Amino acid sequence: MSKGDSRAKKADYFNRLKSLLEDYSSIFIVNVDNVGSNQMHQIRHALRGKAVVLMGKNTMIRRALRVLIADYPQFDKLLPHVKGNIGFVFTNEDLKQTRDVILSNRMKAPAKANAIAPVDVVIPAGNTGMDPSKTSFFQALGVPTKIARGTIEIINDVHLLKSGAKVGASEATLLNMLNISPFTYGLSVLQIYDSGTTFQPSVLDIEESTLIDRLMSGIQQIAAISLRIGYPTLASVPHSLINGYKNLLAIAVNTEYTFPAVEQLKAYLADPSAFAVAAAPTAAAEEKPAAEAAKEEEEEESDEDMGLDLFG
Repeated sequence: MSKGDSRAKKADYFNRLKSLLEDYSSIFIVNVDNVGSNQMHQIRHALRGKAVVLMGKNTMIRRALRVLIADYPQFDKLLPHVKGNIGFVFTNEDLKQTRDVILSNRMKAPAKANAIAPVDVVIPAGNTGMDPSKTSFFQALGVPTKIARGTIEIINDVHLLKSGAKVGASEATLLNMLNISPFTYGLSVLQIYDSGTTFQPSVLDIEESTLIDRLMSGIQQIAAISLRIGYPTLASVPHSLINGYKNLLAIAVNTEYTFPAVEQLKAYLADPSAFAVAAAPTAAAEEKPAAEAAKEEEEEESDEDMGLDLFG
């Protein structure tokens, strides 16, 4: 590739990145280790209409971002995450739904020597169908076996690899001999950028009810502190108004001072029987449904006898 072609390619990438940053408010920074071109094509197809995938060399991405940061300083938060084998997924759709689509496209892969196991690998007990001549190979890896019907049978489940451990040549060979493809590979989300803020993907798993509960708890604490020190805030003002109104009612009840809202209260205090009369319709309304329910239950019990007294 000539220098002219290289410059044109970099310019095209810069313009593409700039356009995507302007058009989309959210970005998934994804790891693309072990993701082949065919699988990437499937991922792009699954995200069509929902998100756009952009790959590129880290040096090219950093160079483009540093130029763009002059006009868009908020994208400075992306730079620390441009490391390793990464790519960008741009979207304006719901973040949870887009995340699920990104993670759903995974492919099984055989274990390879020197690869890092992304999950624990357990070989299940059972008949392998393999010739007894390979018994020594299982013994070398500490896999308990016996000969059954002329074939090797694994006696117990064997925890062959732990997540994060390096796959040895012997473990890889054994898994391939058993036709076990224990790993799945696909895009994994490392970080999420949304409207000027970056955060861990685990944040998307927090339920809205949990966020609301924490918000309400924080508001209550602010209100309590504000009331305690006498410093008004948006959280404490409603409580201050209600407490002030209660104090005003108390003063009016104990003095000759009056106003329309307290006159009925004073009347009830002067003549408690008037309050009893006012409360009676409400009590009667509550008792009526209970009486009707009892009557219906009595009728149902009577119907169940069907006119016959079993003990008569």
